[in-house]
This record gives sequence, C-alpha cells and structure tokens, in this order.
Amino acid sequence: MRKLLVIGIGAGSPEYVTVQAIGALNRARVFFVFDKGEAKSDLVALRKEVCERFIEKQDYRFVSIDDPVRDPEPHGYKRGVETWHIERAEKLAARLAAEVADGECGAFLVWGDPSLYDSTLRLLDLVREKDRFAFDIEVIPGISSVQALAARHGLILNTIGGSVLVTTGRELAERGWPDAADSVVVMLDRGDGLRAACQDGVDIYWGALLGTTRERLVSGKLTDVIDEIERIRAEEKAASGWIMDIYLLRRNRPA
Repeated sequence: MRKLLVIGIGAGSPEYVTVQAIGALNRARVFFVFDKGEAKSDLVALRKEVCERFIEKQDYRFVSIDDPVRDPEPHGYKRGVETWHIERAEKLAARLAAEVADGECGAFLVWGDPSLYDSTLRLLDLVREKDRFAFDIEVIPGISSVQALAARHGLILNTIGGSVLVTTGRELAERGWPDAADSVVVMLDRGDGLRAACQDGVDIYWGALLGTTRERLVSGKLTDVIDEIERIRAEEKAASGWIMDIYLLRRNRPA
C-alpha cells in the first residue's frame, strides 16, 4: 500500500524541524508541492533547503503540481474554497497515482503544523473519497506559528484562567471581538481584521516571517503601533509578493 507522510516543518526556520520530522523526511522518496507561481517560488525553495539539510541520501525528488486559480468568491468565501479544494484534489489524485507506486512513500511538507489552517489533510480526504487506490496517512506534528510567536515575544498565550481563541482576520473583521476571550490569536489576515480590532485597551504582539532572516516583531498598544505594522506589511509584501504574519491581541481589563 502507498504511504503518505504529512510533515509539519515548523514556522520558517530549519531549526524548528523536529527529530521526528527528520526521521520522516528520510523515509520519503517523493515530495509533492503545489506551484503557486513565481511570487511564492521561495516557499518551494525553503522546502528544498530543509530536505537538503536533513535527508541523508539524495535519491528523492520533488513533484510540482500547478495550483488551480481560486475563484474570486462570487458565491461566498466558503463555497469558493470548497470548489478550489475539489480542483486541487483532482490534480493531486492524478499525480499520486502516477508518482507513488504501491509500497512506496510520498510526503507533503507543511508550514507550521498540519492541524492548524492547512488544507493538506482535507485534500487527501477528498482524494480518498473520489479515487479507488488506497493509501495510509501518517501525520508528523510541527512547531506552529502560534508557538513561534509566543516564544519570540516571551509570552504565555492565556491569562490566568482565561481562554484563547485562534481565528482568522476575516472572522475578526466580520464578527468582532468574541466576548468570551481575553486573548485572541489571529492568522491569515489581509489587514481588515487588524483595523477592526483597533481600539483603546488592546495590546498586540505581532510577528511576520517568523524564523526566517526577514523576521519582524512589533508589540505594544495596538493604537500606537498599527501604523508601523501596516507599513512593514506593505514593505515586505512589495519586496516578495507575499507575507505570512500572525498576532496575539489581548484586552487590558481593569483589575
């Protein structure tokens, strides 16, 4: 039976790759990546750097899959993502059948941890539902950007007895601050979530490109530092065409 490894490789630095992940890297002979175009080609390059550093035998190969263009949401965000996932799964199924023979091992290298805002496992579930060939899946956890953000700022994510909500910029912008959470970790923000949260009494701990040589960190009162964060986001996005950032918001409640 085919074996597929979904390997979390951490939030940007090869130093975040765990011993378990290194063992998994050395078991795989083919690595699948979705080609997102020239603007994000350095993401593929970073994956290759991880392999070159940690794989002992150089008899593996990378297989690139053209990533379908996502529909600009004419029927709503979730419907657009679901359609995109189906298209990706169809392309992935064809390459899996062609590139991984029965008894062989393939792998996907996932930024951060496969359980947190990553679609790889959903795509493999779709492939299983649609296609008849069988494969086993093994998931190797990775250091998420949430963990890396907390470490770089020296944070405990929760207040004493308090809850932590992990959400997206879109949700924060559309639904506002959740009443039950003192601390909110925000991922996948195009900027509208940050603006929606900007109010007195909120502290932010922000990080971009965590673990890389271009890492940027900002913290303070959100009203004081939001302009600096937006400037850095614009600069980094203009330089490479993309940016991956994350932040923790915390309300300052009276004692």
